[in-house]
Amino acid sequence: MPAAKPLLLIVDDDPLIAESLSFTFARAFDVVTSHSRPHALNLLRQLRQAPQLALVDLGLPPLPHRPDEGFALIGDLLALAPDMKIIALTGQNDDDNARHARTLGAIDFVGKPCDPGRLEALLRQALSFGETPAAEPAAGLIGDSLPMQRLRLQLGQYADLAFPVLIEGESGSGKEVVASHHLHCLTVRRDKPFLALNCAAISPALLEPTLFGHARGAFTGAAGARSGYFEDADGGTLFLDEIGELPLELQPKLLRVLENGEYQRVGETQTRHSNARIIAATNRDLRKEIRAGRFRADLYHRLSVFSVTVPSLRDMGGDRLLLLEHFTRLCAAKAGLAPFSLNPAARALWLDYAFPGNVRELRNIVIRLAAGHSGQEIGPQRLRAEFDTGDEEAPATPSALAAVDLDRVREAARKHLEQTESLTLDATLELWERGYIEAAIELSGGNMSRAARRLGINRTTLYNRMESWNRR
Repeated sequence: MPAAKPLLLIVDDDPLIAESLSFTFARAFDVVTSHSRPHALNLLRQLRQAPQLALVDLGLPPLPHRPDEGFALIGDLLALAPDMKIIALTGQNDDDNARHARTLGAIDFVGKPCDPGRLEALLRQALSFGETPAAEPAAGLIGDSLPMQRLRLQLGQYADLAFPVLIEGESGSGKEVVASHHLHCLTVRRDKPFLALNCAAISPALLEPTLFGHARGAFTGAAGARSGYFEDADGGTLFLDEIGELPLELQPKLLRVLENGEYQRVGETQTRHSNARIIAATNRDLRKEIRAGRFRADLYHRLSVFSVTVPSLRDMGGDRLLLLEHFTRLCAAKAGLAPFSLNPAARALWLDYAFPGNVRELRNIVIRLAAGHSGQEIGPQRLRAEFDTGDEEAPATPSALAAVDLDRVREAARKHLEQTESLTLDATLELWERGYIEAAIELSGGNMSRAARRLGINRTTLYNRMESWNRR
């Protein structure tokens, strides 16, 4: 039987381009195509396994308040399938787009019209590196900074306890590695199952039977009885990633399992029991989700008996060099290439960069440098091309601060309070934020980089704040 071909997802709203690329790559890959961000996410949730590779057009049709659907889709795909290798495509071949697509997690960027031969070579090269987790199992957490020392200390205290742990941290920071390695593999449960479920990767309608199992005929398509994650992880560890995406109506059932271990398969009345330890992770502020009515306070308190925060790279100082050396060795060994090096000026630039995409971004930069500069010494000019530095967050200048008249703002607030019987400060501040963001985008002609600079934030922060509107 021939080996299964790698699965490739192509997302482009131009059917001619999608069909052409699909035909071109059909010999080397199993290809699935999509025309929009919502369709691609729905398709991914229905597939039995996530594609290893994706080609994403950055110029997808925009949804309201989200002019860059392609950029948003990169983050969405990696949230659902963290090991997916994504190559971004665009008709606007500019460095700004390239750097930002890479910051979000794309391994490379190709302008249209693109040479199919070059694209196929990039796809095969991405596969040759295979999975590059944030740390090899034997290496543990990499870093000597105070945040990493604090994290190690906490993990050592909590690892062998049976209570739930909530892992918080930004996207790309390595939360699953902490769960699988430090809170499972190094514990007394190491010989028991470790199961991971991304709560955002499954249709809400299927999430309950996936977690708890189902009886035969419980719903359309349930041809036979099936166990769920809680049953299969009994005695081991169940890692629930993106826990903030758990539907509100399902949260009481998860709370019941956390309280007494009891659950029922969908379509059954028999009560079952699971002894799985629950580890949850989120990049959202669950306390804010509670205030917005999207997450139960009692569930949050049960999940966060112990909580740890995986630090962002910008808080890890010299650890960025340790991670550089680690991934350089790892990539060289996987691809059989001579490792590259950075000269002193480039190393200083590496330490100054904030890595908004965290470990995932750092890893992808190393992969590209390893593939294109094997055995070479790299200088700052070449390295700077990899960084999304065009719209770094900058402090407001004195002239900008002078433009804000505090007395006028206070007077407007006083009148608003006098005219409003009940006011929610969070909702009011969010409304002002949305007004400023939409005004900045309008004044910038839809250019998100310029809008971010007007607001004194980086583009990733701008996208994250806009994305939060769609969740409210």
